Amino acid sequence: MSFRIGHGYDSHRLEAGQGMRLGGVHIVCDYRIVAHSDGDVLIHALCDALLGACALGDIGKWFPDTDAKFAGADSRELLAEVLRAVKAAGYGLVNADLSLIAEVPRVSRFIEQMRTGLSELLEVDIGAINVKATTAEGMNATGRKEGIEAHAVVLLSSSAA
Repeated sequence: MSFRIGHGYDSHRLEAGQGMRLGGVHIVCDYRIVAHSDGDVLIHALCDALLGACALGDIGKWFPDTDAKFAGADSRELLAEVLRAVKAAGYGLVNADLSLIAEVPRVSRFIEQMRTGLSELLEVDIGAINVKATTAEGMNATGRKEGIEAHAVVLLSSSAA
């Protein structure tokens, strides 16, 4: 049995709008994420962590923002494709830990819904998925509500495949 770890990071600008998708969950709020796809920073960071753990590059290589076919793409579909690649490499997810850094929107009431949806997409028990959120305490562009960020860390195992 062998293990692999991966770390992913994503960030996007925010602008006035009518909501966004985070962790696969649509959240109604006064902002939207500026992105080529749906801009789900949690799933994008997760994709990068999974790809990195298997030395398969990054989300920009797999789903370039210069390719029109990914315009408005549902990040859950991108995650499904990444998971297929991870499995093809002989690995399976042991656990994932995701962190959202954002002043807006407040997501605490959506975290369990995110965990449930992600565990289903990743075909693991909900106990293998952790999602947490914090703010930037008013510092930097994220703290000024100009952007949103996410980090993800994953552990993969060849025996979990």
